[in-house]
Amino acid sequence: MTTEKFKVKSVRTVKSPSNPSVTTYYVWVNFKDLPDNISLDVNPRKPKMTTAVAKQLIRAVKDSDSDFDVNNRGIVITAKKVAFETSHGMLTLDLDDDRSRFGILDGGHTYTAIIQNRDEAPVDIEKYVKLEIIVGDDLDVSALADARNTSIQVSDIALFELDDKFDFIKEAVANESYANDIAYKDNDNKRIPIANLLKLLFSFNIKRYPNDSQAPISAYSGKATVFKDYKKEYSSNPNIYKTLAPHLPKLVNLYELIQKEIGSKYQQFKKHEEGKNAKFGAVRGVDNRGILTTDFTQSKMDYDVSNGFLMPIFGAFRALIKFDSTGKNIEWEFDPLDVWETAGVRLVQNTFDTDTNPQQTGKSKTLWQANYRIVDSVRKDLLLEKLMHKQGLN
Repeated sequence: MTTEKFKVKSVRTVKSPSNPSVTTYYVWVNFKDLPDNISLDVNPRKPKMTTAVAKQLIRAVKDSDSDFDVNNRGIVITAKKVAFETSHGMLTLDLDDDRSRFGILDGGHTYTAIIQNRDEAPVDIEKYVKLEIIVGDDLDVSALADARNTSIQVSDIALFELDDKFDFIKEAVANESYANDIAYKDNDNKRIPIANLLKLLFSFNIKRYPNDSQAPISAYSGKATVFKDYKKEYSSNPNIYKTLAPHLPKLVNLYELIQKEIGSKYQQFKKHEEGKNAKFGAVRGVDNRGILTTDFTQSKMDYDVSNGFLMPIFGAFRALIKFDSTGKNIEWEFDPLDVWETAGVRLVQNTFDTDTNPQQTGKSKTLWQANYRIVDSVRKDLLLEKLMHKQGLN
């Protein structure tokens, strides 16, 4: 008999209303406590960890965001019996010896990504995965496996690619070093999901977010919202994404400059504030282990920083763009790379003074708005300086 006994965070038990003999246990378990030898034989799809989707899962396991259990649908397991010791928080999973009936039915990629990469997850962040454990004497495992695994849907993003609806993005980055590394389809074995570029564009959607009254928080928290907006805009005239697309190389440069310099900006304000050097690598959501490279050009950087810190800073620079006189094109009032040099320390200080939990900062409308106002104030100062220079007053 094969059994696994491990510590769990919480357990919820639900009996099926249509078949009382079937019980489902919803279990949340810390990555480090997940047993590493649960059978995958019952799963009709064997994990292939070289696909773009699998690589996204691996990144999600290793990154500094703690809400993996919220964003991932989890792992489905069929078991003969389950026992839970409430006093010790220990769960015993009885998988019998029949590997054709008991084991991981769905979520094999998630399980493999966790087991193979959990040692590289930040040590100061607790990360959890949800297990859905189904138990029942009359359970038709074959039918359940079919239902859970054969309804693999082609994503909206992949369908868009079939209609050439990413062509203007491809054209915009055609001469960039990462042009051939972008995955436009679900099964593309490439390192940059198209969603990563769409999030940059969404952050600068001045058609939807023209000022500081609202904030493009979904660029951090909602990939589905970003794609939905892209899809909605596609037939619009002007299509804000098509209008912004020529600026993608500049947006990537700005994003990666923030990635590379956020640590030094943090140390600058901390040294001014406390009179000593700060250990940026000790901040929650920051990692400085191993060889680290930026998301797109793979330039060397010193710290891997959660998007929860990066995006509220990056999104603030939409204060520097506007429609031209024709209303059909986007132009920069000032170079964002120069404004980063001027406002970077203030932006980083405001971000980390707001919260040191990257999930909270990434979703904080107040922070996004405040950072926007910092960049907007620099823009106004530069406009005034430009006007005074034009009039010969300085």
